[in-house]
Amino acid sequence: MLVVAPLAVLTAVFFAIVALILLNDQIEAVPATWLIVGGISAYAAAVALICRMGLNHVAGLETLGMTDSLSDLPNRRALHAEIQSYSAKKEEIAVALVDLDGFKMVNDLYGHAVGDKLIRQCAVILEEVCGEETKPFRLGGDEFALCMSGPLCGTILEGVCRNLLERLVHPIPIDDRRIAVGASVGLSRSSGTDGLVSSELLRRADVSMYVSKRGGKMRCTWYKPDFDRNLEALRDLDSEMRTALLNEEFKVHYQPLVDAQSGKVVAVESLIRWNRPDGKPIGPNVFIPVAEESGLINAIGLFVLRQSCTDAMDWNGIKLSVNISAAQLRNPEFPIQLGQILEETGFEPERLELEITETCLVLDPVVAERSLDVIRGFGVNVVLDDFGTGYASIGFLRQFRFQKLKLDRSLVVDSADDESSRAMMLSSISMAQALKMGVTAEGVETEAQADLVRAAGCDQIQGWLYFKAMPKEEIAQHLSALEPLPINEIHDLQRNAS
Repeated sequence: MLVVAPLAVLTAVFFAIVALILLNDQIEAVPATWLIVGGISAYAAAVALICRMGLNHVAGLETLGMTDSLSDLPNRRALHAEIQSYSAKKEEIAVALVDLDGFKMVNDLYGHAVGDKLIRQCAVILEEVCGEETKPFRLGGDEFALCMSGPLCGTILEGVCRNLLERLVHPIPIDDRRIAVGASVGLSRSSGTDGLVSSELLRRADVSMYVSKRGGKMRCTWYKPDFDRNLEALRDLDSEMRTALLNEEFKVHYQPLVDAQSGKVVAVESLIRWNRPDGKPIGPNVFIPVAEESGLINAIGLFVLRQSCTDAMDWNGIKLSVNISAAQLRNPEFPIQLGQILEETGFEPERLELEITETCLVLDPVVAERSLDVIRGFGVNVVLDDFGTGYASIGFLRQFRFQKLKLDRSLVVDSADDESSRAMMLSSISMAQALKMGVTAEGVETEAQADLVRAAGCDQIQGWLYFKAMPKEEIAQHLSALEPLPINEIHDLQRNAS
């Protein structure tokens, strides 16, 4: 249309003038001929100019359609065209999908303007790392791709990706900030003769990229057919969990926590169990991560919370601890849902402790802090779980104002034989006490470990030395007398319960 429309108008005008000249008897023949010849020449020149300008404009639009407007890198459409051109030549092809880690948090903390600058700077880094041998693309959001062809392209592309990860170890300067952002990379390849289309190559790279994310991020992973089989297994597991939730196959067990000095049961932690119809056990460490990825963790988490509050209603004076996942804490509706459960069950908010890990807060601190403020407003206590496995600082602890720390089992176990671990445990307890936080040692399995954490100043102890997780029906016998029990009697009760 950019060429045809001007030509149609110009042609209509030209023939109208010619017709006027030929039909006008007052114009002499020779001048009329000259006018017609001159008009044809002018018409031809105009047509040539319009065609040239129009075709140049069309070429410019085609280039624009192949370019990402934010980063000026080729876009997804250009990547598909590039792969198709390599396939037509029967060349070996390697593709890498690069997804930035923590980009959403950058947008939430600093705004989209800073996020856009970060994308542009990452595009510059990609071009520098790729050099002349590899071509970078931006697919949208925080996703980029790299593509190359030829012999040894897979080896070369993997080296380029590892160089990129090394560059992203260092924070990226944006205005007056230095922003840390990582990346997860998935790679796939084609021999050029195996018939793999561009969409399948990208799908395989995408699957591999998510394997890198689940494996700890900041790594490269090549596609394997097992990934698809694992993905199908995860989808089947997700489907089974949805059915299990409807059929009430999930049950909540409780592990008591004892006072470090008296041995009296002072709290219980709720732990989910899955009673499958086929009897095949699947631990929470397997199905909880799948539920977090699919979003089912919100429904499962609310079930555990509601069931726990209902079961613990009659356990007077006993605190109830419930684990909250990162996905739940990122859900802005969660505080509202928590308030509804407390109101429906009548459970006292002051008896409820929500256990969260450092990861829950680091992934999305703005949303997390906002939710925690609402939760504390109900009177619910917030506990930092698995302390000693991350990088929580004093500033971090003061910012989120925890009521209690739970020392991770690994810190407790290592402290028995390792002086540095023992020093870290002692300093952690001293720091918590200075910040007026209670301290619980979890994973205690021996008398030596119990004596160690007790002497170090822990307030509560949790572990198989005292109690394993048990159904709600078995909890009552351990709470019937709230007077302090001797340690040997606790052990007798535990043996009877087992």
